[in-house]
Amino acid sequence: MRDFVRRTLIWMTLVAMLGLGFWAASSAVDALIAVSICVGGALAFHLYHVALLLRWLKHPVPERVPDGFGSWHAVFMTLYRQVRSQTQSKRKLTNVLERFINAGEAMPDGVVVLDENDRIEWMNPMAVEHMMLDRKRDVGNLLLNLIRQPSFHAYMKGDSFSQPLILKFGQPSERVLSIQLVPFDSTRKLLLSRDITQLERVQTVHRDFVANVSHELRTPLTVIGGFLETIHDMGADDPAMIRQFLPMMMEQSRRMQSLVEDLLTLSRLENSPKNLVSEKVDMKDLLDTLMVEAEGLSQGRHTIVLQATSPAWLWGSAPELHSAFGNLVSNAVRYTPDGGSVTLVWRDDGDKLVFSVSDTGIGIPREHIPRLTERFYRVDRGRSRGNGGTGLGLAIVKHIVARHQARLEVSSEPDKGSCFSVVFGSEHRAEPDLKGEKGKAA
Repeated sequence: MRDFVRRTLIWMTLVAMLGLGFWAASSAVDALIAVSICVGGALAFHLYHVALLLRWLKHPVPERVPDGFGSWHAVFMTLYRQVRSQTQSKRKLTNVLERFINAGEAMPDGVVVLDENDRIEWMNPMAVEHMMLDRKRDVGNLLLNLIRQPSFHAYMKGDSFSQPLILKFGQPSERVLSIQLVPFDSTRKLLLSRDITQLERVQTVHRDFVANVSHELRTPLTVIGGFLETIHDMGADDPAMIRQFLPMMMEQSRRMQSLVEDLLTLSRLENSPKNLVSEKVDMKDLLDTLMVEAEGLSQGRHTIVLQATSPAWLWGSAPELHSAFGNLVSNAVRYTPDGGSVTLVWRDDGDKLVFSVSDTGIGIPREHIPRLTERFYRVDRGRSRGNGGTGLGLAIVKHIVARHQARLEVSSEPDKGSCFSVVFGSEHRAEPDLKGEKGKAA
């Protein structure tokens, strides 16, 4: 700018000196004509560069800044540098904004940007999933019109957002969200959502576990304690009364012992190293053992059938597999009415090995199947206790199956029966030992 002013002053001084020179050499008219010609030329020069500038301003691209002459060259070069600097700054800001948007899109939590009127300006995919929103249709709409829960409206209209709000949705699937509003400038707010459904389920299971353990232990302890008080109050000189009470006390003590053993088994499985020490498991011996146990538990009340269609052995932990398969077999016997049948199957499907136990028992309603492996979860509490179960058998099965990288499949129909299958990958297939084959032949 200073250079432009300096050049203008020099040019005006030269024109003035030229005019004075013409005046001194000729006349005032000649001097005026000479000055007018110089001023007109200068005016045309500047009007030309102004026209270049106006034309460029319609499409201000840095690469197309005009290349002027004289002082205008300095002006255009200064303009070019400023425009290029602004373009670079804009590009950097655009890149930063894109990175922030990409980060928001990838966040595992839901993010909704709200304006001063709580209208949606932007949301990420997780917010769409959490709150069942539509990124195209709902942008610009009031969030309060899209989420109708009264507790959410009260939270949004409150003054304190230091604590999150817990929202429960029942449709289309059960979901529990932790919602928190975070104002980040004078007009805009962030609404953050986190899916805590699984955490809520774990906490519920833990609460139920403590309550159920207390209840399961209290019942036999109350029975034993009552009998002991009766014997103490009536004296120990009545052998008939003692003979009457002792079997019931022993039954309740066995029930407590079974419960404690199952709890210890669960604790051992949960605290065992994840890397399972595998060995070859002779499935024929294991199946024969399970048959003996099933027939002993049934006492002739059921038809027990074994279908061993595969000679394959299995890589795994023999004690753990015995425990898991034994729980499935005992459940099938307990929940099958007298006269029903229980079928044990061991088969090789090529890409997988399957052990299954099917029965013609009471069956399980569909809505209960996803929760069967929870500790102490019972479809019918009274009937389960009457059958002698602790409520921990399927929880033990779930842990053992997971440790063997297998999966538990359940199919059932009320009053028709159930089928529990443990599916192993083909990598668990083991070839029978020669010694075992000779033993079978003998």
